[in-house]
Amino acid sequence: MATTCIALYIHIPFCARKCNYCDFVSYPGQTPEVMAAYCRHLAEEMELAAGTWQPGPAATIFLGGGTPTLLPAARLAEVLEATENYFGRQPGGEVSVEANPGTVTREKLRVLRAAGVNRLSLGVQSFADDLLAAMGRIHRRQDIYQAYDLARGAGFKNINLDLIFGLPGQTLAAWRATLKETIALRPEHIAVYGLQVEEKTPWGRLAAAGRLDRPGEDLELAMYQEARAVLAAAGYQQYEISNFARPGYQCRHNLTYWQNRPYLGLGAAAASSWQGQHWQNYSDLQQYGAAVAAGRLPRAEIETLTRRQQMGETMFLGLRLLEGVDLEVFRQRFGADARQVYARELARLYRAGLVEEGAGRLRLTARGLPLANEVFVAFV
Repeated sequence: MATTCIALYIHIPFCARKCNYCDFVSYPGQTPEVMAAYCRHLAEEMELAAGTWQPGPAATIFLGGGTPTLLPAARLAEVLEATENYFGRQPGGEVSVEANPGTVTREKLRVLRAAGVNRLSLGVQSFADDLLAAMGRIHRRQDIYQAYDLARGAGFKNINLDLIFGLPGQTLAAWRATLKETIALRPEHIAVYGLQVEEKTPWGRLAAAGRLDRPGEDLELAMYQEARAVLAAAGYQQYEISNFARPGYQCRHNLTYWQNRPYLGLGAAAASSWQGQHWQNYSDLQQYGAAVAAGRLPRAEIETLTRRQQMGETMFLGLRLLEGVDLEVFRQRFGADARQVYARELARLYRAGLVEEGAGRLRLTARGLPLANEVFVAFV
């Protein structure tokens, strides 16, 4: 019997150039032939996955990367058509595509809209040209405005802008300016992420050598609090640690992750959470392609979760949401009261003022939000 497929994630691992902070699986400078072969392999994996799990129609689809819009318009349309053929879509489903300014054209956006894409996520990161250059981004401030105008002209009524704070050399004034320009565009959704410096990236190597001039913790906290205040005043509701939306525009796909519901990941390096198992696909393009071409699911690592691990995940993922964890839903799912299962851990978090309970939900306090990682470790 088919299980409702809550979400499909499709990884497009191509980019024009690797950014200095990027630790995602992506391969710059690939040929059109490599991209075309990858799209064929994606369709082959979809056929395998649909036949294996019979997941039913997709409620949400998310094309991430990399830079999905680096693919030619025809290839993007093929990938989206394959999702329709092998999985189907629930009426009114959310279909999102990540895009970088500088990689979208009027024609490409028109093709995406015709293929059913109704949500566009633009990787803006900053409106300061000096910071964009330092990050290794291929776009500049003016490209953001051009891409945004093209998206609106193509009929996109649900646009997200991604921003990063805590960048080397970034001041509070520069961050305020980026927030001001973002709000002026009036997107439906805004995501603000603190910079994570990963060790195998160019910035990670600079940091290890003591040569990366990052804002201190106090300034980063001030930037986060500034975003919360400014976006709230502009009518954006914070619903997750890093995510803000106008009413009715929360990202339904990402809510699947935070509510710890099942999802299938397709493509190189894509992760899945399905029927008590986690797995990740091969990251290497050749390994990935060879597996699906041979009729095998390209799963590199598979982990079967214990009941305790599933409960822990439900707690720390749910606490990312401002509304927190619904304790009754937790009890129905696991047949246990989270307050009893985690009595010792919660007692410590209550004493530290990091969590609170109200209206049947456990959630982070205002003090706990910027210290969320300290809370999450209690449930790992």
